[in-house]
Amino acid sequence: MKTAVEELSPTRVKLTVEVPFEELETSMQAAYKKVAQQVRVPGFRPGKVPARIIEQRFGRAVVLEETLNDALPKLYGKAVDESDVFPVSQPEIEVTKIDDGKEVEFTAEVDVRPAFDVPDYKDIEVTVPSSEVSDEDIDTQVDALRQRFATLAGVERAAGNGDYVVMDLAATIDGKNIEEQQASDVSYEVGAGSVLQGLDDALVGMAAGDEKTFTTTLVGGENAGEEADVTIKVKNVKEKVLPELDDEFAGLASEFDTLQELRDSIREQARRNKLIDQVVQARENALTALLDQIDIPLPDSALSAEVDARKHNLEHQIGESGLSREAFFRLYQTTEEERFAEFDENSRKAIKTGFVLDKIVKQEDLGVSEQELTNFVVRRAAQLGVAPNTLAQHLADNDQLTLAMVEIVRDKAKTVIGDAAKVTDEDGNEVDLKAIYAELNAEEEAAEDAPAAQGAE
Repeated sequence: MKTAVEELSPTRVKLTVEVPFEELETSMQAAYKKVAQQVRVPGFRPGKVPARIIEQRFGRAVVLEETLNDALPKLYGKAVDESDVFPVSQPEIEVTKIDDGKEVEFTAEVDVRPAFDVPDYKDIEVTVPSSEVSDEDIDTQVDALRQRFATLAGVERAAGNGDYVVMDLAATIDGKNIEEQQASDVSYEVGAGSVLQGLDDALVGMAAGDEKTFTTTLVGGENAGEEADVTIKVKNVKEKVLPELDDEFAGLASEFDTLQELRDSIREQARRNKLIDQVVQARENALTALLDQIDIPLPDSALSAEVDARKHNLEHQIGESGLSREAFFRLYQTTEEERFAEFDENSRKAIKTGFVLDKIVKQEDLGVSEQELTNFVVRRAAQLGVAPNTLAQHLADNDQLTLAMVEIVRDKAKTVIGDAAKVTDEDGNEVDLKAIYAELNAEEEAAEDAPAAQGAE
């Protein structure tokens, strides 16, 4: 087989492939068998019709067509491998010559990853957040824990932001009740940001027994987009009561006996989280710095596919929300035009990032071991809340194991870039990523050994 590559543009090539007929022998035999199974000839059982009878009765062209249907995808794949091109779209294949018994020629036009060089990523300088844990950091997390254990107590006063109210809601349009917009005993935190515009403003200052009507635009249901009068009747007002910060609270909220032990534990976990964040930020910032040095033309087909996938996901989110399009975008404080512009920008970055990481994977000869794939499946299953075996089977059944391996090696490439960078924190201190790895690994090993030690006791 002989392949010639013609560059049509920086992101599209044309492969012209010449194939000697003897290389089609396996596909031709398979074609005869398939045609023999499909045709009916008196005197012969299905599948037992000789090749010469098939050609006599149905013509050689039928066999050749079936042969090429079987052979072309394989020949195209072989041509791609031999030509060192990286397709990013489905090829447009055309058979340009059939010299029966001698040669077949076909062309394949396909969008490809453009040729580019990756500059030296060693000694890229990046800055990451500090790993220092302040008392304010601890206070913030303790306060968040207190919020989780807060209780609600009724108050004899008007509601303000942060209070909870129990209320009845009713909506009318031109004096007619909208049944699907009626609700009783609704509990709501004032100031939480309801999609029902005007609700928070109306509730502030209302006390138990108060009733108020305001006008708003409905965001869901059959009357979405229509203006309605919404009547609120507040039944009671409650305020959030936080538990006292003492040893009793520590025992209630954790496995620790004292508040100091709880704070020490939070400090230790906060430091671990900051170290992990330093690693993540070093890799992301180093990759961003590298991308800024590279200009890559992007294939139109790849960009369109990426943008369309994001738009499809958006439509699914809107449908699942039960909101009108206007209400959905208002809820997320954006517009459809802004979201689409964001899709275009993020898609370009995602494709460019993939191209660069794939190039580094090849340069560094990175691969995926069976254990790494298993670890990936276990972590992803934990994130999704499913059994690892279930996820592994799903990936296999849907031909997604290759995508999983691509994700793994791209993460490895990102690690290579981050590890090669010169990293300092925002205070100017040098950050040693290898020391962080060692510290985090030591903590993991200690955590794994702890249950075993307890069992031995």
